[in-house]
Amino acid sequence: MSAFLIVSAVQGAAILFDEFFFHRKRGLPKWEVIGHPIDTMTVIACLLFLAFMERTPTTEIIYYVMATISCICVTKDEWVHRKFCSAEEMWLHAVLFMMHPLSLFVAMYEWEDSRAAFVAVAGGVFVFLVYQVVYWGFLAERIRKARVEASYRKVQQENEGPAPS
Repeated sequence: MSAFLIVSAVQGAAILFDEFFFHRKRGLPKWEVIGHPIDTMTVIACLLFLAFMERTPTTEIIYYVMATISCICVTKDEWVHRKFCSAEEMWLHAVLFMMHPLSLFVAMYEWEDSRAAFVAVAGGVFVFLVYQVVYWGFLAERIRKARVEASYRKVQQENEGPAPS
């Protein structure tokens, strides 16, 4: 098995834990709702570049630039995170900040040998991108409001007591 797939699996598991435990628990401010899909798109761009471009000295330089931009892009939310995140979530982000360049570096190392893996992982990341846009862009606020309304209805029913017989 390729090192890229192993690193990608570990990184993916950490991202999913961050998403479905921390993000769902605290919600995301607008900055992250917009920023996280941008981070995801930079990863897809890097992987598809490796999958479909021949390795030459010029394309290597282009990849280094793309990977560097991606690594910088994922750190842009830290000013927001320090206001909203717990210490545990910040620690997980620190792990992800180590995994991100490692994943991109290992992908570079396997450029000639793992093109199918790059496409497969990019496909999985694309599914996550669609989830990020649909859930946080269209569903999260509606779900939050429905939960609040259900909570108010429950309190109202408890205050009214049982119906007289």
